[in-house]
Amino acid sequence: MATLCYMEGAPKIAYDREGKGPLVVFMHGIGGNRGNWTEQVAYFGRRYCAVAWDARGYGDSDDSPATLKFTDYGDDLRRLLDHLKADKAHVVGLSMGGMIAQDFHAHYADRIATLALVDTNLGMAMQSEEFKRDFLARRLAPLERGLTPKDTATENAKALVSPHTPDELVAKLRASLSALRVEPYKQAIHAILTIDFRASNPSIKVPTLVIVGEDDRLTTPEQADLLAATIPGARKVVIERAGHLSNLEQAGHFNAALSAFLDRNATLASQVE
Repeated sequence: MATLCYMEGAPKIAYDREGKGPLVVFMHGIGGNRGNWTEQVAYFGRRYCAVAWDARGYGDSDDSPATLKFTDYGDDLRRLLDHLKADKAHVVGLSMGGMIAQDFHAHYADRIATLALVDTNLGMAMQSEEFKRDFLARRLAPLERGLTPKDTATENAKALVSPHTPDELVAKLRASLSALRVEPYKQAIHAILTIDFRASNPSIKVPTLVIVGEDDRLTTPEQADLLAATIPGARKVVIERAGHLSNLEQAGHFNAALSAFLDRNATLASQVE
């Protein structure tokens, strides 16, 4: 059973933790929280120290004390590794979490054992103007009209998942989206549009796995191909019958793919007792 813990400091960061062994850190997307990784924390906590955080501004973590820069997330991840007394971690990030992972490598490469980049891409700054307009319109326009995240959660949840996703999972995702805090969410949206990892990713030397749902319409399999092509030696795995949240939609297949990758490289990460 995972334990809710806190990393003190500004901002205070909440995280779930289960197990002992090589450290693996899971990071959620822009509409998520640490609860999106519950099944992975339980599964990997049997033989790893599995940690899933609430990024600043999400869940039980504090909001940013100042205007958010995208690099703030990576600085928080460094603080978390220091807090856990770990030199290196297996870093797993979904969507925005995958972008945080890439940014973390650009600034703290020596703290990474492996990278698993899940349903993510090379950064939003490189996307087409049409894509960025749609991204902003879908997420910000309703809030500017006075709607709440809960008001838009049903529509946004259905847009993220595969048509094969069962209703009970869509309901869980809807609850996650409903829990968003408006101002931190707006800050994250603006910050995510500033990043582009095409120049920094070729320097990645750690083992890297790119995972994507075959039905992901937000960060598509084609974008996953582009991402993998920038990282020397990166492997790509496609999760069938999954959309943008492949770890939730097809947890068994996702866990098997990630487990095969982590188990080959387990000893590269620091042991956390």
